[in-house]
Amino acid sequence: MAQLSVFPLASETVIVIPCYNEADRLPVASFEAYVALTDRVRFIFVNDGSTDETSSLLNELVSRNPKRLEYLDLEENCGKAEAIRRGFLHAIEKDFEVIGFWDADLSTPLQPIENFRSVLDLHESIEMVVGSRISLLGRDIQRNPVRRALGKLFATTASMALGFRIHDTQCGAKMFRVTPHLKEVFAEPFSSKWIFDVELIARYIQLLNQSDRQMNFIYEQPLDQWKEIDGSRLQSQDFLTAVLDLANIYWRHLRPGARPYISANRDELISDSPAAKSNQANESRAA
Repeated sequence: MAQLSVFPLASETVIVIPCYNEADRLPVASFEAYVALTDRVRFIFVNDGSTDETSSLLNELVSRNPKRLEYLDLEENCGKAEAIRRGFLHAIEKDFEVIGFWDADLSTPLQPIENFRSVLDLHESIEMVVGSRISLLGRDIQRNPVRRALGKLFATTASMALGFRIHDTQCGAKMFRVTPHLKEVFAEPFSSKWIFDVELIARYIQLLNQSDRQMNFIYEQPLDQWKEIDGSRLQSQDFLTAVLDLANIYWRHLRPGARPYISANRDELISDSPAAKSNQANESRAA
């Protein structure tokens, strides 16, 4: 896996951008304009084995601003879920406090990033902020009618599986506080390439022992703007695949008596958490 540019240790927000054959869709100017206006956000672009000119495009983009932009190159196409997971693992190693992911086509604009971050700054119990494409008055949410209907149907089905009401599991804008839970959630590959968003929520539920499904760790952030971008590879028939994946996620993580989710390196992740490091430092001073 090739790597261009290196970030210093930082506490800014870092956003992972998964890219697969995005040479004709990546809004380069929007990313450059955004990083020119803020010094609190950095981006890690993950090229997921693209077969077009995405690699060259990202290489050129990062070279113009290596302090704010980074590029990971996966030799083979692993799928969106794994590309995001690899980007998160890379960001976690650099001790960022907040990590998110955003769709490369910017169907969700970049401006809400600071709003998502504000939620985490203001509410210490919140570990995850998820974008919600709810069509409310005063919002500009442009979705294909068929996909909107299928999305609502899937959200209802996912809510039944998760055990609580959630309006939109599949929005490509999410942000997370870096905690031992986050590290463990992303430690193992996701079984679903299509609805890994639901799977990561299910892993959180198990790790937090949320048997009562109060869901006080997750916050839905309604978007002011969202636009369907031409060229999406998601097809209506993929809905069936998503439902089958949801059934598998329910069986593995959410059904009564499901085996607890424990990553292979759980003890290492917990001992490497900020809280654990702080306790170790306090014990050293006391000694």
